[in-house]
Amino acid sequence: QVQVVESGGGLVQSGGSLRLSCAVSGSIFSNNAMSWYRQAPGNERELVATEIRGLEPGLVDAVKGRFTISRDNAKNTAYLQMISLKPEETAVYLCRVCSTYGCVAGANYWGQGTQGTVSS
Repeated sequence: QVQVVESGGGLVQSGGSLRLSCAVSGSIFSNNAMSWYRQAPGNERELVATEIRGLEPGLVDAVKGRFTISRDNAKNTAYLQMISLKPEETAVYLCRVCSTYGCVAGANYWGQGTQGTVSS
């Protein structure tokens, strides 16, 4: 019904940049929030950024000034622009689509993730 597909991961050197995409298709609800998470093997999945239409995007302190979350409504695609990447930010980056009222039944979808690797 709803498909979430991330892309844009890859290998960069420390200080490099990646631009991740999250393409959403299917019967997506209108009032949705799109978020980026990241998870390294053995680590907890952590929230990185959230975009809700009509509000300022939210970024965790660790990435403020370096990451930007945006959305192209015509393409139903969200983006995460990451610059000045650090090796410790190597992780699988995942996109999540929820209702603006919360991640509830029928409004909680995850992508499979895209691998971002930052070499030292």
